[in-house]
Amino acid sequence: MNNIQNIGKYFMLLKQVLTQPERFRVYTKRVSNEWETIGINSMGIVGILSVFMGAVIALQTASNMDSPLLPKYTIGYITRSSTILEFSPTIISLILAGKVGSNIASEIGTMRVTEQIDALDIMGINSASYLILPKLIAAVTILPFLIIISMALSILGGYFAVTTSNLCSHEEFVYGVRAFFDTGNIVYALVKTMVFAFIIVSVSAFYGYYTRGGALDVGKSSTQGVVWSTITILIANFILTQLILL
Repeated sequence: MNNIQNIGKYFMLLKQVLTQPERFRVYTKRVSNEWETIGINSMGIVGILSVFMGAVIALQTASNMDSPLLPKYTIGYITRSSTILEFSPTIISLILAGKVGSNIASEIGTMRVTEQIDALDIMGINSASYLILPKLIAAVTILPFLIIISMALSILGGYFAVTTSNLCSHEEFVYGVRAFFDTGNIVYALVKTMVFAFIIVSVSAFYGYYTRGGALDVGKSSTQGVVWSTITILIANFILTQLILL
């Protein structure tokens, strides 16, 4: 019953968040700050994960190619397809749900327990929109760029892993990356990323916004935000794959 109530409260919060801002200049400045917090500060972990993720995909593909009938360029093809369709948009989003989501939930939760949100409400400010909407806009617009960078670094990681191990030549891997390329896969991945970005921010912010108690409860809200945003991302991934690819 509590989860059903939370779903209702979540959509009511979204309605409050998505109301038209009164002062666009203030929101523009806050969005630019959130671009740095959510996007630029996450580039390091995204880059490291992407390189090693691509390297592991390529090495595992090469090690499992036992049949001599399979051409070597299959390694590059599978590395590209796996990275673009699933690993970069989904795995990186799950990692960012932990990094970005926990930060958002704890930030807003701390403001709630220290009565800063109550002060905004008393001053007649739409606290939900003021605190959450800039984060939503920033995440939805910056995360696709992070995923594009992740795709490129993952393919490069796979390239260096198999070429330096003499499992595949430069020409064969590059041919596999370019073979049977469908631009629709990029669109599919970026659509998923934007949906995941919305989920990460909105779900984490929801648990932070409705935090009650003290510092211990802020930690619980942060954990709940990460757990439920992760679960929601996995469900959305399944639904979007059914709707777009099949």
